[in-house]
Amino acid sequence: MIAEPTPVSVAMTVEQLWQPAPGGSGTYISELARALALETGVALTGLAARASGPGTLPLPSTMPVHRSVLPRPVLYELWSRNRGRGTTSARSRSRSRWRPDVLHATTWAIPPHVAPLVVTIHDVAFLRDPSHFTRRGNAFFRRALQIARDEAEIVVVPSAVTAADCLDHGIEESRIRVIHHGVHAPVVSRLELRDFRAAHGLDRPYVMWCGTLEPRKNLPTLLDAFGALLDMNLDFDLVLVGPTGWGGSTDEVEERARRLPTGRVHLLGHLDLPDLHRAYAGARAFCFPSTWEGFGMPVLEAMAHGVPVVTSAGTSMAEISPGGAILVDPSSADEIAAGLVAATGPQHDELSSAATDNAARFTWERSAHLHVQAYRDALGST
Repeated sequence: MIAEPTPVSVAMTVEQLWQPAPGGSGTYISELARALALETGVALTGLAARASGPGTLPLPSTMPVHRSVLPRPVLYELWSRNRGRGTTSARSRSRSRWRPDVLHATTWAIPPHVAPLVVTIHDVAFLRDPSHFTRRGNAFFRRALQIARDEAEIVVVPSAVTAADCLDHGIEESRIRVIHHGVHAPVVSRLELRDFRAAHGLDRPYVMWCGTLEPRKNLPTLLDAFGALLDMNLDFDLVLVGPTGWGGSTDEVEERARRLPTGRVHLLGHLDLPDLHRAYAGARAFCFPSTWEGFGMPVLEAMAHGVPVVTSAGTSMAEISPGGAILVDPSSADEIAAGLVAATGPQHDELSSAATDNAARFTWERSAHLHVQAYRDALGST
């Protein structure tokens, strides 16, 4: 009889869940932790800063969290500057020393460590366009990339696109593991859809977009494409979901929306998770014409609700969309408009079925299993 391998004890940074807007990284941490808690090969503990109320996204009830006595800004700065490999993390309140088998830094906040280090690099957006970040932010991210390059036994990335970026910046292919995210979409009832539409004045079928309003999301081109749909007398609205970002995008979006007929563009801002999935479930099509993403989670979230997608060719979104999506040149409003005509009309049902099938391939359970293998690879490399 073959004995089961000894569980790997993993300390995972979970501080992102206490950020005001945890974003895609927060979803990754929450969902991965939930799936890892069901794995027999891992024992999981969270690392976080001083307590500041409940996190925005949940962690498994079986997952203890070791907290620092320091607040987040001080802790992050200490981690960034103090790279002596003599401490695993900030100590828990009891100040007892504790050493896991593996440390998993799930974002750019990378604690000092004596255990083998796994770092998740979601993207290197700060290198592609530093103008989108503050000077302090750029310095912190560049320092974190250097730490990952110098210290990580294994680097986890969510896409081949991000893997290529890591290769370009000195991280060897042998250390990189491409592990796609999973997706989880709750069932949305007809009553929930009806109430959501009524609450937001959505009387017509709609095309949806979701994300942070920032330049690389390419919303001006989407609005131009939507204007072309209205010129064709197609009876759709456009629903934009997500918080304000940087780069003046919100002002530009609002200005361009004012050029379109009144009541046809709905800026809903940030939605809580249940309403976000209601928005997805009610959409006739989802459009995500970003010029670049590390992964593109909204594409999979829409597909999980059976919603056809129009998204950008030559990006990570194309990588995760072999079915259920129409790929377009994101710089061409005409191509985006043509894609939306097809996705909302003659190809809708075929794309909807393919989208559901495609999303089903991306599970957090599979992602968790591959992360456990990455942890074991990290242990084996030391």
